[in-house]
Amino acid sequence: MGRKARIDQEELVRLAAEGWTNARLAEHFGVTESGVLQAKRAAGLSKPMTDHSRALPWKLRREHSQSGPATNLRNLSAAAQGRPIPKDRLNTALRWANRLVDNGLDIAYDPERGFHEVPAGDDSHVARVLAEAREATDAAGTTS
Repeated sequence: MGRKARIDQEELVRLAAEGWTNARLAEHFGVTESGVLQAKRAAGLSKPMTDHSRALPWKLRREHSQSGPATNLRNLSAAAQGRPIPKDRLNTALRWANRLVDNGLDIAYDPERGFHEVPAGDDSHVARVLAEAREATDAAGTTS
């Protein structure tokens, strides 16, 4: 078994700044593109990944992961974390969440049923996610 290829971080930083693609970097260093991505993360060259675990605290079944509620919660989560989202998608998510909150509803998830609306309790999940997104978008001036 061969020795694991080593990526020189200083050289990686220099080449990435020159605009080299991950494919070109992988070929240059003799590693996979995944290896380049890992090295970039280690060198602080990658944006942190968006974490949607607060907005989607459930383990979703594959068939529910791209549903409207999941997509809306992810878009609100991304907005709350300062990530750019197309305005139409953000507005769709905001309208959806506002409709639920204004009608005293929340969202629940069950692997068998998928997402479903339930009466909101004192600690409404959708209301919290919406408030976090509103706070971030209002601060950035990105909502209509």
